[in-house]
Amino acid sequence: MVYGNRTNYGQAIGILMLETFFPRIPGDIGNATTFRYPVLYKTIKGANADTVVKRPDPNIVGLFAEGAQELVEQGARAIVTSCGFTAIFHRELAAAVDVPVFSSSLLQAKLIYSMLKPGQKVGIITANKPLLTQRHFEGVGIQDIPKVVAGMEETDFGKMFFNGNHRIDVEKATEDMCRVAKKLVDENPDVGTILLECTNMPPFSKAVQDTTGLPVFDIITLTDYVYSAVVQRQFTGYL
Repeated sequence: MVYGNRTNYGQAIGILMLETFFPRIPGDIGNATTFRYPVLYKTIKGANADTVVKRPDPNIVGLFAEGAQELVEQGARAIVTSCGFTAIFHRELAAAVDVPVFSSSLLQAKLIYSMLKPGQKVGIITANKPLLTQRHFEGVGIQDIPKVVAGMEETDFGKMFFNGNHRIDVEKATEDMCRVAKKLVDENPDVGTILLECTNMPPFSKAVQDTTGLPVFDIITLTDYVYSAVVQRQFTGYL
């Protein structure tokens, strides 16, 4: 016997989106074709680069919490967000719903570090290094993880995603990502893996990996991991 209690089914991942207007190409968390499974979206009105990244507004947390609750009511078994800087609000968001909340790609840093050999560090590439503070690291419990941070704030990539543009030069963004990643690794040979903070960066993860030769983690690796935990598959095969 099967029973129901809502209108639609089969969407286990709920994604809280900032209110943005730039194109979200395949690989971006805001493009549903990025995923091999259905996802639910909820745009948080008033959540943008100003209120979440540049000047984190505590009042926005309530709107995120309401959005998360709405996604859970629609069937989401886990919640992720479209901005790594929501790490600063992680504890409040996690407390708002009864399903796992993975607010930021940065949550992976502790796991990643545990995989590295002694003396190695996690290399983090963020949309804006000066704005990524200790409070963000504390929010997701990675303040003590050995890490090196590089930022995209001086690149065309940073300007494309932070200045309200409605278009993206994909080739230029790829070049920027690879240049910053190469510089990070060249200047810090003890970096053993790369973690991309920004949810707009996964379209360029493959290029970054090809450039550095290192494992690359991002919000999509996290979301895929979460999905595999909340939707376990039935194994079939033979002996």
